[in-house]
Amino acid sequence: MKTLQCVLFLLSFSLQAQAPNSFIDLVFEKDLIPEGIAVDIQSGKLFINSLKHDKIVQCNLDGTDAKDFIQRKEYGYLAGFGMTIKGDILYALGNSLPKDNNKSILLLLDITTGDLIKSYPLDNPEFIYLNDIAVSNHGSVFITDSETNNIYTINPSSDHLEVFYSNDEIKHSNGIAISDNDKYLYFASYTSGIRVLDIATQKLVNQSNEHKGIDGMKFYENSLITIINSRRDASENGVYKFHLNKEQTNILQQQKLMPFRHPSDIPTTFDLVNNSIYFIADSQMDMLNQQTNEIIDASNLENYQLIIRKLESAD
Repeated sequence: MKTLQCVLFLLSFSLQAQAPNSFIDLVFEKDLIPEGIAVDIQSGKLFINSLKHDKIVQCNLDGTDAKDFIQRKEYGYLAGFGMTIKGDILYALGNSLPKDNNKSILLLLDITTGDLIKSYPLDNPEFIYLNDIAVSNHGSVFITDSETNNIYTINPSSDHLEVFYSNDEIKHSNGIAISDNDKYLYFASYTSGIRVLDIATQKLVNQSNEHKGIDGMKFYENSLITIINSRRDASENGVYKFHLNKEQTNILQQQKLMPFRHPSDIPTTFDLVNNSIYFIADSQMDMLNQQTNEIIDASNLENYQLIIRKLESAD
């Protein structure tokens, strides 16, 4: 019976996701202020973390059965940032708020039980802000630090986080993606646009560009899918696709896939599974004072909504 129920649920959700856009109401706390998001399609679970409450929550992909995945500050977790799933592991980044005397952490969590697999804390006198994460097909981890020019990785010998690559040309990188062949890393730099790094040679293979204002970024069918949320002209924000050349080293053109519901919405990162992207319509990040970790005006907070966008090869 459980197997039949699972099949019916996945079939129902699959049919729902075939629409160009699906909208799922979520019933978490209004002051969650989500940043990172990850989808486990096998179990039909959605995971989002909280800037305000230093925790990760989960629900079914139809919005039901909302609950904590890990509780506030469990395993030393901090304000939630980028997340991704690889295999049975949820990779979750966190940073302390406010920014003074900040700490950062990467947790590896069992996707089924929520048990801690490994913790990688960073307590550095310099200002570090681990922002987003990409994991290769072989399990190599790459993490942006949005406050410096560093990219971090897990050193397999020492089993600690350390700097993998450092260059002022990728300063203040936010989103990060990795090519399907694990050859290139793509950084969304605040200062120099989308940059491409050859992992083996550790050399940038493209030039500075004007593709800025990007938060989340994923590799998809020889392109990059991105969330742009910080352009001065809010009408330029939205979900974009950047088409790459066949060598995967340069951007040929950009394409706006969809605008946000409202110009004031601030989606952040997203997940991409089975040709669909999943993101929270509005993180309401503008309602959080990150220096005091207080909500500016609770009366203006709204319930969160999950948007699912089906990607077609013809997009």
